Amino acid sequence: NFAEEPMHSDSEDGEEEEAAPADAGAFNAPVINRFTRRASVCAEAYNPDEEEDDAESRIIHPKTDDQRNRLQEACKDILLFKNLDPEQMSQVLDAMFEKLVKDGEHVIDQGDDGDNFYVIDRGTYDIYVKCDGVGRCVGNYDNRGSFGELALMYNTPRAATITATSPGALWGLDRVTFRRIIVKNNAKKRKMYESFIESLPFLKSLEFSERLKVVDVIGTKVYNDGEQIIAQGDSADSFFIVESGEVKITMKRKGKSEVEENGAVEIARCSRGQYFGELALVTNKPRAASAHAIGTVKCLAMDVQAFERLLGPCMEIMKRNIATYEEQLVALFGTNMDIVEPTA
Repeated sequence: NFAEEPMHSDSEDGEEEEAAPADAGAFNAPVINRFTRRASVCAEAYNPDEEEDDAESRIIHPKTDDQRNRLQEACKDILLFKNLDPEQMSQVLDAMFEKLVKDGEHVIDQGDDGDNFYVIDRGTYDIYVKCDGVGRCVGNYDNRGSFGELALMYNTPRAATITATSPGALWGLDRVTFRRIIVKNNAKKRKMYESFIESLPFLKSLEFSERLKVVDVIGTKVYNDGEQIIAQGDSADSFFIVESGEVKITMKRKGKSEVEENGAVEIARCSRGQYFGELALVTNKPRAASAHAIGTVKCLAMDVQAFERLLGPCMEIMKRNIATYEEQLVALFGTNMDIVEPTA
């Protein structure tokens, strides 16, 4: 039955690094880092283990109470910041500066050197990627999110052009502070999670370097017994891998009251190394099920932009699992619950 079916699958099918999914049409916003990059690096090499924590290099941009509050609100769900200790987070907030943008302004341009990492305070932004001389919009941000980390992490040119489609405001973090705190912290995180990520069967189709990038962008979230992790019907913003504990997946029959708990049927349980939350990201539909912690649960979370960017080679495994989900839902409910759009 569904509850006995683990939400992952083995695959030994290797793909070229940073390849797009086989059926890119399944996405509203396709993988955005498939393009030709310059051979040269855009900045100096950096070894986090050799970096000394020099207090004189710390940057502080004074802020009003209102600015500090808005900055903390904008940063609270940024996964790159989730593993920072309070002192590191305080240094990051001190170093960030406000940047006001106009409608139509280019915040970053594909191919340029990376100077800052940006967190969105407000405004809407389109993501453009030029491939073979043709630029196309491959996604957007709507008053939340962050961008610009890849060029700073890996010393590569900007992967895309980000253009404001409304007046807005961003919080910028300079590359020196980003690399001194975020990159150094990620080096420690790699040591913690490399072996765990390496052991996950559904990531076997990723190259070693791609798996390291997955480690770089994941954040850790801890949930208490009974706490809701995702809710059926909500929009999707993250993908989850269970590091420890157990997660119960439930689904309500269509037509049942939102508050009628008895309308929810348990359809699966996920334990260490299994994943959930991918369905809404693959189908670009609201969450098809809810997830709750059983006991204390620790999850690794990846936001939707990183999911689309890095897990393209894993999409075929996830799409095959969708077919399995549909079969099991038919057995439970007599219908596939329309978890994916009907094909024409």
